[in-house]
Amino acid sequence: MGAVETDVLVVGGGLVGLSTAMFVKQMQPRKSVRLIEKDSVVAAQQSGHNSGVLHAGIYYEPGSLKAKFCVEGNRALGKLCERFDVPVVRCGKVIVANTDVEKDRLERLHDRGVDNGVKGLRLVSRRELREIEPHVEGSRALYAPESAIVDFAKVAEIYATIFRHAGGEVHLDTEFLSAELTEGRHRVVTTQQEYNAKLIINCAGLHADVVARKTGNPSELRVIPFRGEYYVLREDRRDLVKGLIYPVPNPTLPFLGVHFTSRVDGAVEAGPNAILATSREGYSRRDFSFKDVASTLSFPGFWLLIARNIKPGISELQRVLSKRAFVEGLQHLIPEIQEEDLEPGGSGVRAMAVDRRGRMIDDFHIEESPGAIHVLNAPSPAATSSLMIGKHIAGKADLRLNSG
Repeated sequence: MGAVETDVLVVGGGLVGLSTAMFVKQMQPRKSVRLIEKDSVVAAQQSGHNSGVLHAGIYYEPGSLKAKFCVEGNRALGKLCERFDVPVVRCGKVIVANTDVEKDRLERLHDRGVDNGVKGLRLVSRRELREIEPHVEGSRALYAPESAIVDFAKVAEIYATIFRHAGGEVHLDTEFLSAELTEGRHRVVTTQQEYNAKLIINCAGLHADVVARKTGNPSELRVIPFRGEYYVLREDRRDLVKGLIYPVPNPTLPFLGVHFTSRVDGAVEAGPNAILATSREGYSRRDFSFKDVASTLSFPGFWLLIARNIKPGISELQRVLSKRAFVEGLQHLIPEIQEEDLEPGGSGVRAMAVDRRGRMIDDFHIEESPGAIHVLNAPSPAATSSLMIGKHIAGKADLRLNSG
């Protein structure tokens, strides 16, 4: 069988890959656009294991891609879901402060959110906090009414449906193996067939750095996988949480701390912790990949990252090994929470791009190489921002295709 000719080949069927493919096809209706996904369904990895939160855009540096795309994505995704009858629950979010240090950080978060254009954001007193979340203990809080919850698996289905109806093709159970650039086109080998593509768009998520290297992009970034584990509240204790309840984050860390998340199905998650995963798809503690562990341990940036994060790393490990330590973190938000209120929940893996100096890349990060565009860092709020990220990448692809 000969190679399948295509103008654009998108690698990765998560939210970002599907959105990108959808927009490329809209911008270039006469071009052939195909998407390959190694799993048997779309959104099987990070996109299908996320918390389901439609973020408002509070945390991110003003002017960054995260800030711009999150605020715009929140509104655009809400409209798209309304059009396709996918429920978006505007449950709101409180970020809770108790200490003077946390209150100062809360003020800065408020100012940052306002700069980013977050609608309705306001600081609330202890009394107002109790009206919003009656069981939360805090001296002050930041309230974001635009924060919401949604089923992102259904969002992924919307993207795939729009893409297919426009003439795009989704090839499942098709894993990228290698690519070779010859005479301006990539010869792509997969587990199913070969493709001859004018442009590759790498949205491979947890494997984005691997795909980049195999397509000739010598990026210095390495994807380091972190697993986050959740508990769920017992059904008879779900009334302790009305919406989304978060602590004030430590600005030096990329994670938001253990928190409470309502889900669209009525469940309430508590967590997550954050621990190094021993497989890029290591959703269980038993999952282990020698290749993935070797990739992490052989990267100089990993050891520099560990060296500068020893203390928080130990705290996270305690929450992994001890339910009691996990609960103590949650009690800073809801003091009446007890161990028996929590049952084991699911988990997710977050791909964090790290450079050789051990710095986690904070913003969304996109690189270009001959015949390819690579999304090398798209952590949270990538799901919320997926429409805007996809449109942004498609714009880059549009320029490439028009110039050729």
